[in-house]
Amino acid sequence: MTTILLILVFVCFVVQRIAEGVCPAGLVDSWFALSAGGLKDGRIYQLITFQFMHAGWMHLLGNMIVLYFFGRAMEETLGRWGVLRLYLFSGTVGGLMQIALAFAFPAYFAGGVVGASAGGFGLIAAFATRAPNQPITMFLYIFPVTFQARFLLILEASIALLGLLGPLIHFTAFTGNIAHAAHLGGMLTGIFYIRWAGSVSRPFEFWRPFARRNPPPKRELVRAAPRRAWRSAGKPVEDLPPAEFISREVDPILEKISAQGIHSLTERERQILEAARNKMAKR
Repeated sequence: MTTILLILVFVCFVVQRIAEGVCPAGLVDSWFALSAGGLKDGRIYQLITFQFMHAGWMHLLGNMIVLYFFGRAMEETLGRWGVLRLYLFSGTVGGLMQIALAFAFPAYFAGGVVGASAGGFGLIAAFATRAPNQPITMFLYIFPVTFQARFLLILEASIALLGLLGPLIHFTAFTGNIAHAAHLGGMLTGIFYIRWAGSVSRPFEFWRPFARRNPPPKRELVRAAPRRAWRSAGKPVEDLPPAEFISREVDPILEKISAQGIHSLTERERQILEAARNKMAKR
């Protein structure tokens, strides 16, 4: 999913640049960038389209780097659809927060909003909330700097707050043409997403209105473990030959991790992975 998002962001930017070259000035932004006027006119789709537009190549590159590193990390935890929901929901909430300030303070926050930054900051915040002590190495010009993920979140949130309050208190050092409210909204969404119901295994279940809320325990057990993983139930998994053990027991679990994330595994499936690791260590 992260790869798909990267391709979409890049392709949409190329299409945007082509359209801007052949259309009257400002037409593309008026239709697809997020703005208070656009929402007033009923262009609700701008809450999604602005997340795939960018102001320039450097803007695009920065957001793609964030999406590549933090998107992959969160996809391992949330699964492909979880990271997509997190990205789009963070971008949407961040955009709404920016537009709310545009309505409240049009002299300071008016103008269209473009970029994947809000969704990217949602990914950063989710990562820092899930693994606050995870070391991150970044380059300050040419010098590598390593610090814990929580400090990156604190730094980005502080910059967003200063940029948000800057025009109101006449402190413009962190303002510029940056949608700080969108960044802050994305971060808050990422934190909320991870902390929803105290679990990251099935966040925002209410996004699936047609899913059964309380399936019978037996059906839940069948759904949680692929059927192939139970073919050798009559024989202890430790006694299977390595090739058969991998194909019957491990491969279905790896497929499940790819589709739903590692936190969807049952206790038995975790034990199978542990047995696989022991088998590989003995070889």
